[in-house]
Amino acid sequence: MAQPMKFLSAHVGMLLFAACGNALGTTLVDPTRPPEAFSQPVEEGIASSKDKPVLQSVIISPGRKVAIISGETVPLGGSFGGSRLVKVTETEVVLRQGNEMQVLRLFPHVEKQSITGKPSDKKVDRRQ
Repeated sequence: MAQPMKFLSAHVGMLLFAACGNALGTTLVDPTRPPEAFSQPVEEGIASSKDKPVLQSVIISPGRKVAIISGETVPLGGSFGGSRLVKVTETEVVLRQGNEMQVLRLFPHVEKQSITGKPSDKKVDRRQ
């Protein structure tokens, strides 16, 4: 009776070892890595950074204003591709080249909508 138990234990141990080997062999995904869509080519119909500059981020603090345009950090008053950065807001920047102005938006496909009507005077019971 001891022999079959030893045999069974050995097989169970080998199965567990094989299962662990498979689990250890898999690649873990970095949870901080950007989604795959960011690393794939730009879709048709949406301009790529080669066609025109793309505003990727803005940094605004009491002492400075900076824009990241097509991967390049540009301070307010700095130049990008022959244009000067003349304005930085939370959602857009303005580049000027001569008399021509170009507005770059962080969210170019998002349109603001005004809410019309008077706010409701109803009181909401939040005690639940």
